[in-house]
Amino acid sequence: MVDITSANAEIILTIPLVFSQSQTLSGFAADDIFDIPELEEAEAIMGADGLLSAGKVFVATRQTIALQADSPSNAVFDTWHAFQENTISVAPASGVIKLPALGLKFNMAKGFLITYKNVADARRVLQPRRHTIAWERPVLAPIVGV
Repeated sequence: MVDITSANAEIILTIPLVFSQSQTLSGFAADDIFDIPELEEAEAIMGADGLLSAGKVFVATRQTIALQADSPSNAVFDTWHAFQENTISVAPASGVIKLPALGLKFNMAKGFLITYKNVADARRVLQPRRHTIAWERPVLAPIVGV
């Protein structure tokens, strides 16, 4: 790879109960597009006799997306949140994260809006809004044609 820029990263969300078309996000925060923390792959427990046991556990992949305060894509999360408030239910999503610098994409299956930042923090300038989606499972795939 020539570079590892994230300036050309792309996030596309499909939320069928809320939008009739997929939504391509834009207006990411200057120093932060998204975060996905490490996953806990197993749970280990030490027995009283000093022997360690472990087992695989399934956990959601949490993705926090950071959008500039004036990003038009905040409206996607505003609308998603409003739908859930008005229907007193959740609206599942699917998504695609494209990282052209690596030639990779991640197909994100069954996601739910977990945290929603409704107002940007006001400092010297308005701060990014962060929204978190919990995904059931990301699936890695190459970007064809990159």
